[in-house]
Amino acid sequence: MTEAQLAVNFFVALFALIDPIGNVPLFAAATLGAAAAGRRMVAAYIGLFMAGFLIFFYFTGVGLLAFFGISMPAFRIAGGIILFILGLDMVRDDFTTMFADAAEGIEGQTPRAYAKQRFERLIVPFAMPLLIGPGAISTVIIYAAEAKPLGWAGAGIGVAVICAVSAVAVATFWAAPLVSKVLGRIGMSIVVRVLGLILCALAVQFVLVGVADATRGLINNDAKVPYAESHK
Repeated sequence: MTEAQLAVNFFVALFALIDPIGNVPLFAAATLGAAAAGRRMVAAYIGLFMAGFLIFFYFTGVGLLAFFGISMPAFRIAGGIILFILGLDMVRDDFTTMFADAAEGIEGQTPRAYAKQRFERLIVPFAMPLLIGPGAISTVIIYAAEAKPLGWAGAGIGVAVICAVSAVAVATFWAAPLVSKVLGRIGMSIVVRVLGLILCALAVQFVLVGVADATRGLINNDAKVPYAESHK
């Protein structure tokens, strides 16, 4: 694999898995009522966290999981359970109330203070495992192995791709106020509930894949890889 192929393939795969565009409504709901400067700083903090976390895994690989004795299927199942809980909160309309204090006390807070407080609540489950899930982590590890024969050039390309995806995610989240304005409160509530249902299904899929990878023959392959025939 050449340097150009590594950069393009890695960027496309990682961007598709993180899916910042699809998560804009969730970010908008989580920062509802916030000042523009505070919202932008929250997005910047999330982007920095994404870049740092993924770069860390790019160089450590499965070593950290191996140190704690955690398999990738176990990590996938745990991530699926957390996503399922988040999806239930969204379907029950508890997601917006969970962040209802977003508009409270903003007048007395600086944008930096608000961003730090909001970021602490968004690390889990928004930044991880919603954005940085088992799929993104495993993809980073796989491409790190692909880049190893390229030496320092491969390492530099990997870091550049991760930073580029994180920067695009930040820029996308900065567009959240436009999404909120277009949809309105009712529209946001509808979108969040629909996404919650999809997220619950995605979480179950995570668990199915994790169980299938950890066992032999327990999960039907059609359930693990649905619609495989249609993509051939």
